[in-house]
Amino acid sequence: MAATPMNQLSALVNNMFATGLLDEQFQQLQMLQDASAPDFVSEVVTLFCDDGERIIGELTKLLEKSSVDFDRVDAFVHQLKGSSASVGAQKVKNTCIQFREFCQQKSRDGCLKTLDSVRTEFYDLRSKFQTLLQLERQIQGFYPK
Repeated sequence: MAATPMNQLSALVNNMFATGLLDEQFQQLQMLQDASAPDFVSEVVTLFCDDGERIIGELTKLLEKSSVDFDRVDAFVHQLKGSSASVGAQKVKNTCIQFREFCQQKSRDGCLKTLDSVRTEFYDLRSKFQTLLQLERQIQGFYPK
């Protein structure tokens, strides 16, 4: 029996929870989606992915400078931590907490290493989110509103 998009979606989301990529906040988001806001999760996830990519780009530029403005770096990390928390991106959020500690210590090396971790975790999550949204679109195609 071929896996249906619904089964694939369920397996993907279960895996994202099992591996710690997502926490219960994502379930809260899913519960807010209904007939009056059928694309709610998709919109929130897309905003998170767009913002995250922009913020990681800004952090990369700031940390490449010879004189690092740790307050600006911290402000961007704080923003990414907040948006991660709002979509339930647990690994990204937890790495942002470590990142902020390195900002407070004004440790450029610590910030660079943590930026690498954030980047890896963010793009892993973004890839899975893109698959999730693709499956949701397929399901909506099978079951039109």
